[in-house]
Amino acid sequence: MLRRSSFSNQREPCASFCEESEKRLLFFKYFLTFWIIVLIARLFSLQVLDYGFYSAMASDQRDVSAKLFPERGEILLQDKNNHLYPLATNEDRFLVYADTSELKNINKTTEFLADKLYASIADEVIKKEKIAKLKERLQKENDPFEPLEHGVVEAMMEEIKSLELPGIHFSRESFRFYPLGDIGSHLTGFVGDDDEGKKAGRYGLEAYFNDDLQGKEGYLKGERDVSGRYIPVGLKRFVEAENGTDVVLTVDRNIEYVACTKLNEAVKKHGADGGSVIILEPKTGKILAMCGAPDFDPNNFRKVKDAAVFNNPVIFNQYEAGSVMKVITMAAALDTGAVTPETTYEDTGGVRIGPHVISNSDNKAHGVQTMTQVLEQSLNTGVVFAVSKVGLEKFRDYLGRFGFGKSTGIDLPSEAKGDIGSLYKKEKIYLATAAFGQGISVTPLQLAAAVGAIANEGKLMKPYLVAQKRNKDDVVFENYPEIVAQVISPETSALLSGMMVRVVENGHGKQAGVSGYFVAGKTGTAQIPLKDSLGYEVGANVGTFVGFAPVDNPRFVMVTRLDRPKDVKFAESTAAPLFGEIAQFLLNYMEVKPTRK
Repeated sequence: MLRRSSFSNQREPCASFCEESEKRLLFFKYFLTFWIIVLIARLFSLQVLDYGFYSAMASDQRDVSAKLFPERGEILLQDKNNHLYPLATNEDRFLVYADTSELKNINKTTEFLADKLYASIADEVIKKEKIAKLKERLQKENDPFEPLEHGVVEAMMEEIKSLELPGIHFSRESFRFYPLGDIGSHLTGFVGDDDEGKKAGRYGLEAYFNDDLQGKEGYLKGERDVSGRYIPVGLKRFVEAENGTDVVLTVDRNIEYVACTKLNEAVKKHGADGGSVIILEPKTGKILAMCGAPDFDPNNFRKVKDAAVFNNPVIFNQYEAGSVMKVITMAAALDTGAVTPETTYEDTGGVRIGPHVISNSDNKAHGVQTMTQVLEQSLNTGVVFAVSKVGLEKFRDYLGRFGFGKSTGIDLPSEAKGDIGSLYKKEKIYLATAAFGQGISVTPLQLAAAVGAIANEGKLMKPYLVAQKRNKDDVVFENYPEIVAQVISPETSALLSGMMVRVVENGHGKQAGVSGYFVAGKTGTAQIPLKDSLGYEVGANVGTFVGFAPVDNPRFVMVTRLDRPKDVKFAESTAAPLFGEIAQFLLNYMEVKPTRK
């Protein structure tokens, strides 16, 4: 019994000890399992959830730059075979950036970099501002990727690299480039610095579609310790950049090149201050070419001394267009039934309206004339007669229906609306002068669209410049022809088109003609209003020609304009021959067969 009792007493402490050990083992098992789960979760976070962040951190700065800074979308031209060509694209340059944790001497680094990067800046104020911003960026603590200067050419990069400045590194990046130089520069505008020093579109399509073209920047974000090192368990995020959208224009590359080249030649030939050309497809409203002079090279826009050169004269410069507006007056008179092409009046050489006398440009009396002869010889007295039959309110209504006095809605910034405000005045003289394009102002684009309605059976089309917007190979937006209004009847359109052919055949528009084709058109030689007082400048004028061809199936409508030509006075010797040269190219390029011998 004693032994049995003794044996029993020895077992009780063992059972207690074993039970305690089992508890500790179980706790250790749970503890180990917990940390294995934590480790697996952490590995999943690092390798899957935060893959982008650590991939970017592990890659070289070239990759980081490519992932953080988007590629700007291209602006593309077409040709008649629907092939695409870049008007604005991107080429490789270099980004100079700093890892500020590696910098040794900020003052010396600033001095050496500024000496290379800003040596060509002549304006000392601008240079000082740039140097101050450079130093400010270099003073940021523990920043592994602080951009200092974009768009650095390779030769400059090599010069800076040779200085062996601690903390200064380089990354290849995309930079804006314009392959055609000054051709189409008023269309594109350029990419420059905005108020915050960031790259942004300025003027033209680069400005209007900046949000689409520039894309969205990515970013690399994570928590860092006091030494600037990323905290492994801290919050972090990596978002890649979204590249910009490509903008495909309706503009034909070959037509644009010829139109702009011919315009510059004409400006030089006549010693003009400038000029413009706009070419539309009348049945759709597509813009085939748009040129202004003087132009500029968007690759070197900083060399332009007068910022006014950046303004697109086709849409920005509203002006008194003169006698080209007589076709609009005649359209209203014919459409209301006030006159027919054969309606006559007696031209005595002048019309008195109150204290004012309106004379013909040649100061002659032509006797009995038809409305067709009024256009042929561009008789001021004849359109005053016609508009008097229409009346003020109806005439003002027709100008509004043709699109004058309001913007066309073209996809470009700073479009002028023109001004037909004088037709809201009661004095009869304003109606009379507006009939031949004086006292009201229009833009070349408005004029082209309005005459396009005459060519298009009376239907006014909304002019448009952008055919598509694309992301890679996907079309995200597509434009289609839009009818704004049926301005005049098809019958009026046909009658007036025939009258305009007579202008080119027998009148002042002969030099706009193209052998083998019936071309419709009208000249206009306008005086230039004084800026600070009433009246007009002496010896200064603007020559304009507007027309379309071939008249039986118009493929284009075009406005050519030359400002202040020095050698000849009338548009028949300046704008008309420019129209004729471009029209001949267009008819050949469009493969339009001749319809006459």
